[in-house]
Amino acid sequence: MIITRTPLRISIGGGGTDLPSYYSRFGGFVISAAISRYVYITLHRTFQKNFILKYSQLETVDEAAKIHHPIIREAFQMHQMEPYLEMASMADIPAGTGLGSSGSFNVGLLRAIYAFKREHITAEALAEEACRIELDLLKEPIGKQDQYIAAIGGLICMEFAKDGQVAVSPLRVPSEALHDLEDNLLMFFTGYSRSASAVLADQKARTEKDDGAMIENLHFIKDLGFSIRIALESGNMEEFARLMHQHWLHKKKRSAGITNDQISAWYETGMAHGALGGKLIGAGGGGFLLFYARDRTALRKAMTQQGLVEVRFTFDLEGSKVMVTDS
Repeated sequence: MIITRTPLRISIGGGGTDLPSYYSRFGGFVISAAISRYVYITLHRTFQKNFILKYSQLETVDEAAKIHHPIIREAFQMHQMEPYLEMASMADIPAGTGLGSSGSFNVGLLRAIYAFKREHITAEALAEEACRIELDLLKEPIGKQDQYIAAIGGLICMEFAKDGQVAVSPLRVPSEALHDLEDNLLMFFTGYSRSASAVLADQKARTEKDDGAMIENLHFIKDLGFSIRIALESGNMEEFARLMHQHWLHKKKRSAGITNDQISAWYETGMAHGALGGKLIGAGGGGFLLFYARDRTALRKAMTQQGLVEVRFTFDLEGSKVMVTDS
């Protein structure tokens, strides 16, 4: 049996500039952090001449081309996987909540396939193969940050060249600032988000049509990402919180589907009760509110009174890994 563990992520800055519709013309920049919430994938041989697939649904098919789940289908066909195989997935956080679960699932599945075949692959190559499945084969209107942060882990900066090449470097946060981030970044569940693809498809279409407001918004978000890197690497946490708030103010202008009256009210409650800055994680419409707190106790009390559940986390520094291999 093969078991892989792949982290989910929070986007720290520059989110949205990792879509090909933007970076292929202007280049992109994103800061992401892998967190200690995971997607788990198991693969093992069976005595039944089928693929048995267990995720939010159950599939039993006799050839890879008949698999309904698009990522599993493309990955199995790409690697010429044979029947007599069972795959199952579990996750600490459900899909559709803005933490990059699709990219983590994809990377974790590919990591399991390579382990099953006893083949080596680097984290960067694993991420790029996951991008090929989602962006090139499935034509999803998404970016590349989720696959890279899931594969590599840690806190990383990603620069997206016009030709699609991705340059990855560590976010060089001083140790004290890193501990400060883990202590004071608080995340609260607002409910399931609308489809990320719907929000991102709107961004993609408007960018490709030279929508001036969208392109200027993304330019601003990219520049803000560089400013966030400077603030964090210099240990200036109050400046980071201020930039985080600015990021949110500009992000929610990008599409009507990014926020709603209830999410905006929760955000204002957080800012009035101990938060210095915050943002909604993911494409929008739900998911998680992430705050940088000046007063953790006051913020937790206010969010709890609003009925929101906190999800605590630390940073994952390992990326996608094989936990068990016995094939």
